[in-house]
This record gives sequence, C-alpha cells and structure tokens, in this order.
Amino acid sequence: MNNLNSSLKKFIGNKNTVTILGVILCIFILYIGYNFRINQVVTLVKVPYANQDIQPKTLITTEMVSYMEVPKAFLVGSYYSDSNSIVGKYSNYNTIIAKGSLFYQALLTEEKYLPDNALRDVPEDYTVINFPVNISTTYANSMMPGEYINIYYKSVNDEGKIMFGKFVSNIEILAVKDGSGQHVFESTDEARVPAYMLFAVPEETHLLLRKALYLTEYDAELILVPNTKTLTEEDAVMVNSTDIENFILDKTQLVDVKDLPSIEESVNNSMNQDNTNNENNANNQTE
Repeated sequence: MNNLNSSLKKFIGNKNTVTILGVILCIFILYIGYNFRINQVVTLVKVPYANQDIQPKTLITTEMVSYMEVPKAFLVGSYYSDSNSIVGKYSNYNTIIAKGSLFYQALLTEEKYLPDNALRDVPEDYTVINFPVNISTTYANSMMPGEYINIYYKSVNDEGKIMFGKFVSNIEILAVKDGSGQHVFESTDEARVPAYMLFAVPEETHLLLRKALYLTEYDAELILVPNTKTLTEEDAVMVNSTDIENFILDKTQLVDVKDLPSIEESVNNSMNQDNTNNENNANNQTE
C-alpha cells in the first residue's frame, strides 16, 4: 500500500505528467465548449410567427399564427414562444407585423392599452365630444378615463339673474389628452398637461349642448364636475333640468343647426376670452 502511494506521488509530481494532464484537460474543455457552441447554432427551436401581414391595432387570431423551426442562435430579443400568449392580444398601434416575423413582445399589446380603444365602444347614435380643458377645469388633473362627470350650466336670464344647475349627468370620460393628442394618463416619464377631454352623449344632447354655448349674450357656460354618485349599467346619460333645457330651446328655436359652432370652438373662445380678461386685470393692477 505504501509502495502504491509512493508511486502515485512520484507520478503526480512529475512535471511531464502534469503537463500532459493539463493539455488533456484543456482539450476536454475546448471540446465541451465547441460542442456547446455548435449545438447552439444547429439546434432548432419551434417558434410561432405571423403567416400574413398584420396591420396596427388588429386582434391576433389563431389563423394568423403558424410555427416554424429556426436555429436557436438566430433568436434574439424578447419574443413569444407560445401561441397561447399571442392569440387574443392586439398588434401595437405604431407598427405593422410583417409576414414571416416572429411575435416580439414590443409588437403586441392588450386591448385596454390601445390608444382611443374606448371610442370603439361608443353606443350607436352617440356623438363623441372633444371638450377643451386645463388643469383647473379637470380638478388638478384628477378626472380620469372610466370615471363619470356631470355638466352644470351657468348663464344669466332675461331678468339679469344667474341661472345655475346640473344640466346633463352620468357621462363617462373616454380619454384625456394633451395638446399633441397624447393620452395624459399613459405610463410615461413625461409630464403631460390635459388639453382635451373626450366623452360621448346622445346626438340630441350633443345639439342641446351646442345650443347652450351658442347663447354667448347670456354668458352661457358649461362646467364639468366629477360625478360622486355610484352608477350602474342602467344609469344612462340624461338631461336633469327641464327649466334649463326649455330656456335654451326657447332662445335658439330660430337658429339653424348649421350656424351652431362646435363645442370645441365655443369652449376655446370662452377660455381665450377668460385668459385675455385675466391678463388685462393683471396689467391694471400693476399700473
């Protein structure tokens, strides 16, 4: 036993032996590494791809997805490897998925994240209104899509008395956008200032709102107020005040619809006039 141990120590201690063992180990490591790299190149992976050109904001169906085998080394970036993770999503709003392309994660999104997706569900015979707003009129940017608002009406009647009250209620906010048309509440590092609020009302109510703003000689104004009431699906958009409605209809009964300015134009003119008055007041105080 002692002779065996002594022979083993001499064998290991021999420089030539160590060199040979080192060379063999290096060759073995290189062999393993070479085979690993070769396998990476030649190993085929089955992945889903688009079998047709897919336009932006298109629902992905099973008919649009096929499978192909590609070398694993060719696969780069974040992509979907299973059709179950693809079908039911939408192609992103800013891209076309070309025929033959893999389904990269950046190319797909969920329906709720599509810009202006809410406009797709506007009921028939409803009109979408692009209502100019600012930080102040949105209650410090606290009125968000999916929430509800009421519209209050304020004006002066023939006796010079102020008329004020809830006019239209149960209106769902569809979107809030900045001056460039970007959604204010998108997930982004950019601070966006609200410039427009989008909501929809029945066409009859839409015309009534336009007629209300037409009465500039009565200092007519529409004021957006958050709805704090709990609503159900049965709570539709409704006109709350027949007195206000009758006042507006009486004063505009001879006005042709073609002469009615858009709500956006009327509100913008009113906001610009308010800004001008504020600047004049500030200048007068300075003087």
